[in-house]
Amino acid sequence: MMCERRFMIPHKLKVTSEGYLSFTAQNMLAGDGVGICDDLISLEITSPDVCDLTLIDLPGITRVPVKGQPEDIGDQIRRLILKFIAKKETINLVVVPCNVDVATTEALRMAQGVDPDGSRTLAILTKPDLVDKGAEADVLQVLQGKVVPLKKGYTIVRCRGQSDINENVSLAEATKQEKEFFANHVHFSYLLEEQRATTSCLATRLTKELVEHIKASLPSLRDQIHIHLSAVRFELKNYDDGPPLEPERMGPYLSKKILEFSDQISELCRTGESDNGNLYSLLRPVFKQWECHLSNSKALFRESVKEMTEKYDEAHRGRELVTFSDYCVYESMVKKHVGNLKQPALDTLKLIRGIVQKEFRAMCELCFPNYPHLRHVILNHIDEIHSKQEGKVEKRIYEYINMEKLVYTQDPIFTQKIVDFKFVEKRQEFESISLDTGENATSPNNCAVFDTRSLTPEKLIIYYEIVYQRLADYIPMVILLFILKEAAVMLRAHAMDLRDGADVVKLLVEDTEAGRKRADLHQRMERLRLAQERISIYL
Repeated sequence: MMCERRFMIPHKLKVTSEGYLSFTAQNMLAGDGVGICDDLISLEITSPDVCDLTLIDLPGITRVPVKGQPEDIGDQIRRLILKFIAKKETINLVVVPCNVDVATTEALRMAQGVDPDGSRTLAILTKPDLVDKGAEADVLQVLQGKVVPLKKGYTIVRCRGQSDINENVSLAEATKQEKEFFANHVHFSYLLEEQRATTSCLATRLTKELVEHIKASLPSLRDQIHIHLSAVRFELKNYDDGPPLEPERMGPYLSKKILEFSDQISELCRTGESDNGNLYSLLRPVFKQWECHLSNSKALFRESVKEMTEKYDEAHRGRELVTFSDYCVYESMVKKHVGNLKQPALDTLKLIRGIVQKEFRAMCELCFPNYPHLRHVILNHIDEIHSKQEGKVEKRIYEYINMEKLVYTQDPIFTQKIVDFKFVEKRQEFESISLDTGENATSPNNCAVFDTRSLTPEKLIIYYEIVYQRLADYIPMVILLFILKEAAVMLRAHAMDLRDGADVVKLLVEDTEAGRKRADLHQRMERLRLAQERISIYL
């Protein structure tokens, strides 16, 4: 059987030997000085010559601090020792030299404090070769439990001394020498026959004691595990469901979360309902602002056409005869006025994009609050999709504004508008004007009677009503189609594609304290469940 020793310390530490590893681990945990800390350094030894035990080597009791140690080092050590020996699941091994007064030993006194009846305490007497002659009877009194009674009693051992270690005396040789020492000892030889002497007897006894102690503790451990398990399950109820711990279950869980997000986006587009209110109620004022801008532009358009009409003779007349007007002059006025609507339309687009994108991002935050990587990917998709869709809408706004510059509508529509605006009555009013007989019939005043240019502003305003209605509807519709409806469809498609080739484990890494706490609780619950299963085998 191979012998393996392993320290449980940070994996980045490079070592060349176990001794150096132990020393380095101590320095990392307790500092380079002579202080202590509560953290464990675990060493696993596998060998055919060792017994199956879990030992915790606690520091020796210190009363006077040495150089570099804090003044309360003694209190620190006592607190550390009590932390372990007070546990009902432990067996306390009190190591006492044979050449000291057992009754005054601090270690034994501390053990008695947490284990008054001695049911968890086993004393080990060392250094029997240093007992003064004539004091062997006192040692035997201790071993027989007549000085400090212990239910588990005492065992005496003789370990290697420093000289043996310096001389590289092997463990096997030391064990042989120890056995010979007790076999040849006048006072202690009978202890060998009673299996109460040598480290070999101690190892056998400790293994037996540990097994029996575990058996006796199993019902209590089972109850404790049940209590802890119930407490963990109850605490888990305070946290939302998180991702599964098993990698093979993370894929379906990611699909479920993405589907929930997709459904929320679809519902947002359909009803507009969100945590910030109704989306459409946020969009309506922006579209109303656009409609108000168009409506207000009518007055400016009317004044512009009227001014052009009044100054036509002096500023715009070309080769045409009196009472005739050039259509292109008025057409250019319409083109210029419509062209000025491009920027307000683009401003409307940017405002709507901002509102919709904000709602999409809020929905992402709501659906993936604990998953920073997944949230980052989805938010990037939202930004990219809206940037792409905004470019499409800008292109269509340019196209539509250029279409409106064509100054066109079906004749029946224009005619109906003329009727609706009571243009006939205004024409009749115009035709009822009589000639000024006091002047020459060809005077400029009488020319106006034959010139219908005074009706041109009214006719163009009627046409502008058609332009107004088309733009008032088209701009909101094209923005809603690309920025909301199509963007939602594209976002759903991109979200669903995340499963293909994605690092699912990375996408579901949580970054919140609640997520870390939930993961810790799940791990604790799994450990407790496994412990419960294993204990049930032996009950």
